[in-house]
Amino acid sequence: MGILEKMRLDGKVAFVTGGARGIGKSIATALAESGSHVAIVDMDIAEAQKTATEIASLGVKTIAIKTDVTNEEDVNKMMDTILATFGKLDIACCNAGICINEAADTMTYAQFKKVIDVNLNGVFLTSQAAAKVMIKQGKGSIINTASMSGHIVNVPQPQCAYNASKAAVIMLTKSMAVEFAKTGVRVNSISPGYIGTDLVLEAENLKALIPQWNALSPIGRLGRPDELQAIAVYLAGDTSDFTTGSDFLIDGGFSSF
Repeated sequence: MGILEKMRLDGKVAFVTGGARGIGKSIATALAESGSHVAIVDMDIAEAQKTATEIASLGVKTIAIKTDVTNEEDVNKMMDTILATFGKLDIACCNAGICINEAADTMTYAQFKKVIDVNLNGVFLTSQAAAKVMIKQGKGSIINTASMSGHIVNVPQPQCAYNASKAAVIMLTKSMAVEFAKTGVRVNSISPGYIGTDLVLEAENLKALIPQWNALSPIGRLGRPDELQAIAVYLAGDTSDFTTGSDFLIDGGFSSF
């Protein structure tokens, strides 16, 4: 069997949080194109259902689940729905996240807690729920979305809460990977750089920053959501069985200097 055949995900089951749009949607699409069934998990259930319908056209089974990743009861219900529908879970993409651009001296504590709750606590709850299932199965891959912001301090926009949350996701990933290493469950993270999602391209406050970001980037442009697909498929499949506890920077060289 060749490497491309080995990278197929036929018959596997995945969930992607924040899967309705942007990076999450792109990863969910790639998993489905590789043969995996996919649960699209998002707070925006209408958009999640739309995405699930699009992905179902690829010939896999998809469902949309409305879930608040910061709510433990909601996450447990999500897992119950996935297991009732598919009977197992092979791939967990814990991708949901938010960013509030506010200076550290003016950010409210409520704003800070909201970012940490979604970006860190949400990743913990969803990856923990996935791990409980995968450990019983003896195999599984958890892929957490971190960020180059877990490695650098972004400029010119202030985003201390986001940076702190993503750095914590990277260490959470490594810690879980070590704890689960002998169970057959692997845990890795992907750290994207600036990606040209609709959110970035359409938000006036972010669009104005793109020229500055591009000027600081060795490659001179934003990344595309589809440029994160290959690493997600690799980490989801059996060819990455020896890969755990790793963080993959996909940032066009932005954080290399």
